[in-house]
Amino acid sequence: MKPEKLLITLAIIGFVLIAGCKKDDNVKILGLYPLVISSDPVNLTKDIPLNKIITVTFNENINPVTITSTSFTLETAAKGVSLVTGVVSCSGAIASFTPSSDLLPGTTYTGTVKATVKDLHDNVLQSNCIWTFTTSAIPIVTSTDPLNLATNVALNKVISANFSMAMDPLTITTSTFTLMDGVTPVSGTVNYSNTTATFTPGSALISGKTYTATITAGAKNVQGITLANKYVWTFSTGSVIVPTVISTDPLNLATNVALNKVISSNFSVPMDPLTITTSTFTLMDGVTPVSGTVNYSNTTATFTPVSALLAGKTYTATITTGARNVPGTPLASVYVWTFSTIPQTFTLAITAIKGTVIKHPDQLTYDYGTVVELTATPDAGYVFTSWSGDATGIISPKSIIMNANKNVTANFTLLSAVCTKLVNLGLSGDYVILSESGISTTGVTAITGNMGISPAAATYITGFGLILPAGGAFSTSSLVTGNIYAPGYAAPTPANLTTAVTNMATAFTTANGLAPTVTELLAGNLNSQTLAPGVYKWSTGLLITTGLTLDGGGDPCASWVFQVAGDLTVANSAIITLANGANPKNIFWVVAGSKAQLGTGVDFSGNILCKTLISLNTGAKVLGRLLAQTAVTLNASTVVLPQ
Repeated sequence: MKPEKLLITLAIIGFVLIAGCKKDDNVKILGLYPLVISSDPVNLTKDIPLNKIITVTFNENINPVTITSTSFTLETAAKGVSLVTGVVSCSGAIASFTPSSDLLPGTTYTGTVKATVKDLHDNVLQSNCIWTFTTSAIPIVTSTDPLNLATNVALNKVISANFSMAMDPLTITTSTFTLMDGVTPVSGTVNYSNTTATFTPGSALISGKTYTATITAGAKNVQGITLANKYVWTFSTGSVIVPTVISTDPLNLATNVALNKVISSNFSVPMDPLTITTSTFTLMDGVTPVSGTVNYSNTTATFTPVSALLAGKTYTATITTGARNVPGTPLASVYVWTFSTIPQTFTLAITAIKGTVIKHPDQLTYDYGTVVELTATPDAGYVFTSWSGDATGIISPKSIIMNANKNVTANFTLLSAVCTKLVNLGLSGDYVILSESGISTTGVTAITGNMGISPAAATYITGFGLILPAGGAFSTSSLVTGNIYAPGYAAPTPANLTTAVTNMATAFTTANGLAPTVTELLAGNLNSQTLAPGVYKWSTGLLITTGLTLDGGGDPCASWVFQVAGDLTVANSAIITLANGANPKNIFWVVAGSKAQLGTGVDFSGNILCKTLISLNTGAKVLGRLLAQTAVTLNASTVVLPQ
């Protein structure tokens, strides 16, 4: 390559390397020429210290005569264009601009090296080099804890101040962050982390005092800029609050306390958890300490015995004055209370009219925790219908746990009573679950009675693991005590299902059209009610919270029809209790809304006729039928066909 072409190429490369400089509009020249290869600060940088000396570095030594306050300038456009005064110098390839005074905080500056600068060979800079930078802002205190004028501040409070930017930790000291009690300095330690300074008093503050905290202008940020101005705030501590025990569980002098009881004490104010221990919270059996663990949360202390308490014993619980609140004030006085556990033995009284009940084991008294099995046997012409008193349900034998004196009644109903059916289920009554579009289950479900689906196929019965023999009219499942029918099975199953589904729709219409005897009871929110037989109607949804009792009044034909225009929602653990001859086969829940939903652990009785979905959550139990014109979903549920 010819020398002239080489020089032109180098000149072009030099122009490209100029950082922050304008494009060269001059005619390119032959030979070397000066270039600005870097600046300090770099173009567009921020948080530059206020005492910064501005420098530029060239690609070669520069003629110092050409570096002047005219060719190397610094200016700000805060109010128009203002030149910064300073001293300009040059040494070799580095030119410097030293401002006469500190730069302004939070201000954008423009540095310029003009095209009048020449190198030692009298070659001129080809274009102005221009760049900008911004100085650091002034730090301020943005928030404090406690707030200014705060009251009732805790005596163990750590005082803190938050800054608008990172500060120089060496400037955050007990000289720049102080706390005063009037004119008396409070001793303490100062720490700084992130943008937060903390003052930890050497000892607890004094109650009922006003304190003054100060951050002086000696506090500086990491660029060395001092705080905008001294920051002062005040706060006052609360008066002395003496903690007391406001309640206990068990109550003082309580009786029949369970043997697995966790003992608790509630305080009037938050306590210091370190003072709530087995030394300050004790339990005694006479003069013998009871071993256990102590915990504290919110304002409650608990004592959990390592092993069960003893029956028929009197215990003494004590909270000593070693228990202190958060500011360190001790309990007002030692708090002592006593309670006694359940007796050693209990009695079981049985009432049975028109039948008998056998107890196993059959004893006059029972030790705590003994399981007794009760078997009800009706007299001739009668049938056992339910348990009441301290036992519930309709299943015999019934097991009860003796943890108190108990009274149980076995209810029997005359078999010869002829009842007029309010609702005729037809063939749909042969099924414990009947659905038109799907039946699904998760978990361990137990079904007693026949299931059917139509017009949807057997493939819409999921989770049951159906077993269908070749040419069979029904399938079976390990989860079902009964048969399972679907339209694709052998005759006469399809025809029977068609009739059953038709009967189900007719029964819904009939039941929903009965004249009501009670309307809008409790606006559709039932809770622990006892309802006599009748037709109940709601124009919206029906919610059953804790449960309700259906009292047959001794009438074996007692019937209930619940007409629900909206959804039926049964809350978790709610129980439908049947009393005095109430029979689940005579109870009809007619739901016209989007679903009938039974919550977790529900114990439900009666036949649900639903226009849409019937859903049973985990552990729900139903003694009755689930007849849905869409789908039925189950989760570890139990459904039993009523007799």
